[in-house]
Amino acid sequence: MSETQNQDRLYQDLARRLMGELASGRYAIGDRLPAERELSVTHAVSRPTVREAIIALEVQGLVEVRVGSGAYVRRLPGRDDIPGFGITAFELTEARMMFEGEAAALAANQISDEELQQLDQLVQDIAAENQAPGGSEQADRAFHLAIARAGRNTAVFNTIESLWNLRANSPESALLHAKARTANVKPVVEEHAAILTALRTRDPAAARAAMRTHLAAVLDYLLFATEEQAIAAARRELDAKRRRYAGSAG
Repeated sequence: MSETQNQDRLYQDLARRLMGELASGRYAIGDRLPAERELSVTHAVSRPTVREAIIALEVQGLVEVRVGSGAYVRRLPGRDDIPGFGITAFELTEARMMFEGEAAALAANQISDEELQQLDQLVQDIAAENQAPGGSEQADRAFHLAIARAGRNTAVFNTIESLWNLRANSPESALLHAKARTANVKPVVEEHAAILTALRTRDPAAARAAMRTHLAAVLDYLLFATEEQAIAAARRELDAKRRRYAGSAG
């Protein structure tokens, strides 16, 4: 079984191992955990798995992740601390890809001209929200739920609505999406416009493909959001070294 197929178990196992290291006294409050790359090598897992594990510890208040610096021990686990895992942003987006892809295909056969006009307005609203301070993504949510509603299947709509509610209410998912916004990752207007174009053709296969392409890209953006923090840290460290060397040369 590949790591992608077993991602949930791997990140949970790693989170438990790291919690055990905290409980053993290996790290003190305020200590910085090893860098993501080091943890990846030490535990023979991918860097995305490390990110998910650190997020799980962060949600439980055991570590604090400082942007561009790393993960620091915030508190040590007590006897009653039990690892608890919610739904991660990666799991949720994979589920959305399955359900929303089929919902788009269903909508292609059912959607009305008025609903297409509504989606066109929502694409414009997404563009406007991207330019506004605060990072609201209400238009993005409305766009996806409008497509689910256009399929004329209440069970499908309720399922997709519940996935969007989990996006906000699952601590792990909400935290990673917040990190993505901090890294300036926003809904991509062109991807939503491509979904709308496919729906206008009334072609279920094209609508399904456009939605799945969009959500596959969302997975990449979530990975980029956490990777960007590591890149920023490396750049700051390099700049600091350059300043030190410049000072020595003078």
